[in-house]
Parts: sequence; structure tokens; C-alpha cells
Amino acid sequence: MDPLIIGLIVGGLVLGVLLGKLIFAKNTRQKIEEAELKADTILKEAGLKAETIRKEKELEAKERFVSLKATHEKEVNDRNRKLTETENRIKQKEQSLNQKESNAEKQIKENDAIKENLNRQIELVNKKRTELEKHQEEHIRRLEKIAGLSAEEAKSQLVESLKNEAQTQAIGLQQEIIDEAKQKANKEARKIIIQTIQRTAAEQAIENSITVFNLESDEVKGQIIGREGRNIRALEAATGVDLIVDDTPEAILLSCFDPLRREIARLSLQRLVTDGRIHPARIEEVVEKTRKQIEEQVMEIGERTVIDLGIHGLHKELVRMVGRMRYRSSYGQNLLMHSRETANLCAIMASELGLNPKLAKRAGLLHDIGKVPDEESELSHALLGAKLAEKYGENPAVVNAIAAHHDETEMQYVISPIVQACDAISGARPGARREIMQQYLQRIKDLENLATSYPGVEKAYAIQAGRELRVIVESDKVSDQDSDKLSFEIAQKIQTEMTFPGQIKVTVIREKRAVNVAR
Repeated sequence: MDPLIIGLIVGGLVLGVLLGKLIFAKNTRQKIEEAELKADTILKEAGLKAETIRKEKELEAKERFVSLKATHEKEVNDRNRKLTETENRIKQKEQSLNQKESNAEKQIKENDAIKENLNRQIELVNKKRTELEKHQEEHIRRLEKIAGLSAEEAKSQLVESLKNEAQTQAIGLQQEIIDEAKQKANKEARKIIIQTIQRTAAEQAIENSITVFNLESDEVKGQIIGREGRNIRALEAATGVDLIVDDTPEAILLSCFDPLRREIARLSLQRLVTDGRIHPARIEEVVEKTRKQIEEQVMEIGERTVIDLGIHGLHKELVRMVGRMRYRSSYGQNLLMHSRETANLCAIMASELGLNPKLAKRAGLLHDIGKVPDEESELSHALLGAKLAEKYGENPAVVNAIAAHHDETEMQYVISPIVQACDAISGARPGARREIMQQYLQRIKDLENLATSYPGVEKAYAIQAGRELRVIVESDKVSDQDSDKLSFEIAQKIQTEMTFPGQIKVTVIREKRAVNVAR
């Protein structure tokens, strides 16, 4: 290659390198200048921010100083004001003390004058007393001469006479006080009892053994009876209530000694008539549903009762037993009404006597819970009720009041005689109870218990006011021949062990069922 060309190429390369360096140097100088400008800008901004922060801090310091100064001035003013008030009070006390001191000095001067006057009067009285004693001694000597007795003898005779007279008067006064206290006590007791009775107006419901079920028309009677009487027999077997269908227009009589059974039968019959489907299977289903509904209603009645009476913290089982009282009677008197009335009487009487009315009301409500137990017991209703109350955590005073309200245990608390008295007040009122009704119910109950004591007996119901006993037996345990024998044995046992008017028909029912389900 030509050296000139090579030289030109080399020179061009060198020139390019030099131009690159010049351009790089120029760019570097521009970046340095830009960095210096940015640095100056940052420094200026930092200076401005520092100045702004300094001014803000100065303002905050001035504001804090002004605030502290104002607070200090306020405290100083408050202290000055308190000091001024204290000085004023001290000045007032000094003025009052000065005034009292001047009044005391005046009083002392007046007392000195009164004292001098009293001393003169005392001297005069002493002189008069001396003269009186002399005259009295002379008078006593004259009396001794006249009476022929010394002063000591006359004094002893006078004291003895006054003593005897005082004893006689004291004995008479003591007897008068005792008679008056007895009269007032009897009067006050009558007042408390009368006020308690007057302030309580509980409804008195005399229970009977008949419930009338009204019908819209007599055509429904045929549906209730069913083909060959199967519906009415199924209803009587399921409820234990005797249905009397007679010529009474648009009415059916439900006869049973147990109000709970009658209520279940009435509600079941009402549902069946409303629904229109009346057959044995439907009857059993409706009766079972009604029985569960009655149990719920029993709980609601108990809860409503304890809420109305303001009794709190009662165990749920006791609340349920209180609800069951609605369907029980005591000598023909509704047990719940009797217990509510007794509770109100106890509360009022306890208030009059200054005792705890809530505790007395609680004991009055629960005093007859032994009459509605879930299971029969050989204990009396008072002892059984006390056992139940103790089981569910009732107060010992309530337990003792329940157990002692028929004097079966000793009364240990003050509310026990109150519960006994209020129970008697509620039950002994004319027309409140009927002894004949209770005897009849007990006879019906004994009749059913006698039948259920035999093996193989599933249910037993006394119907027709106790003139017929229907016994339902288990078909797999009792044969047809055994049914005849069982009917005879029950009739003989009733005849030998029970007292009853007229005659009692014993009917043993044995039913064989075959059940299958079509799917």
C-alpha cells in the first residue's frame, strides 16, 4: 500500500481519537457544571429548609414560652386569690372570736350578778328551812303524845300499809295489762288475717269430671263413632276418657276423673273434627301430638305462674310441677289456684309480720308439689314435696315449711306456721273444697292401680264415672283364655278389697295388630 495513504489513514485515526477525547472532555465538563449547579441548588434548598425549621422551632419555643407564662400567671393568680380568701376567712374568724369574747365577758359579769343573788336567796332558804325543821319537830312531839306512838313506829306502820296497798294495786294493774295485751294481740292477729284474706282475690275453680265438647252439627257424631264404633273405641283406648254420645244436640260428653286426660281428649277431638280424617291410626297420631303439646303447655303455665308471682331462680323441674298443678285438684279445688292463693297469702302475712315476703311466697307456692310427682311414692305429699324441694336446691326454710305444713315434722323456721295457716285459710273457705269429690277421685285412681298391678296389663281406664273398668292387655303376653280369667280375678279382687256403690263392669281388651309398610 502507498505510504501516503497509510499516513492519511493513521492521521485520520489520530484525528478521530483526538476529536473523541475533545468530545468526552466537553461532555465531562458539562456534567461537572451540571453537578455543581445541582449541588448549589441542593445547598440552597437545604439552607432554606434549615431556615424554615429554625423559624418554626423559634415560633414553637415562643408559643411554649407564652403558654408556660400564661399557666404560671394563672397559677400565681389562683394562689393570690386563695391567699386573699384565706386572709378574709382569718379576718372573719378573728372578728367572730372578738365578738364571742366580748359576749363571754358580758355573760360572766351577768353570771356573777346572778350568783350573788342566788347566794342571798340560798341563805334565806336555809334560815326558813331551819325554822321549818324546828316547827316540824315540835309538831311530831305533839302527834306522838296524842297518838301514843313514836315516829319510827308510825312510819313503819304507814310503810307497811302503803306496801300492801301498792301490792294489791300492782296485781290488779298487772292483770289488766295482761288482759289488755291479750286482747290487743288477738285483735291484731285477726286484723292481719282479715287484711290478708281481703287483699287476695284468687279465682276458685271447682273441678268436676265432665267436659262438654260442642259440635257444629250432629252429623259429625257418626264420623266420631266410626264403623261399628271403631273410632270411638280407639279414642277411648288412647286417651283413657269415656266419650258419651247421646241425644244431647250438637254435644259430646267427655267423662274422666283426671282433668289432664280430659284436656288431651278434648284437644285431640277438636283437631280430628277440624281435620275431618278420623280413623284409628290417625287418632293415635293426633293423641300423641296433643299429649306432647300439653306437656309444653304445662311448662308454659309453670313459667307464667312464677313470673306473675315474681319468683326467681326456681329449678325447671319445679316449674314443670307447678304447671302440672293446673290439671290437678285438691278436694275439688284447683291445685294451681290454691297454691297461687296460698303464696299470695303467705307474702302478705309475712310482710305484715316484718318477715321475708319473697321466701314466704316461694314456700306457699311449692307447699303442695308433692301432689303432682312423676312417680307414685309411699310418702305423704308433704314429705315427698319437701324431698323434691331439697333435691332441686331450695332454701332449708322452704323445705321445712313444705314438710311441716301438716305437722308431720317439727317446724324449725318462722315461715313454717305462716304457710300452714295460709294453706288452711285457702282450703277452709266455705265452698273452696269438696271432700266427696276427692274421695271419688281416689276411688277411681285405686281402681285403675288395682288393674295395672296384674302382669300383662298395659293400660287400665276407669270410665262411666267408675262404673266400668276397661283393661287393655298385651296380646303377646295374655291369651284369649287368660283374658277371661283376668277379668274374673280383677272383678273378684274389686269386690273383696274395695267399697263402691252399685256395680262395676270389668272389660278386658286384647287386640292383635299386623302392621306392614308398602314402599
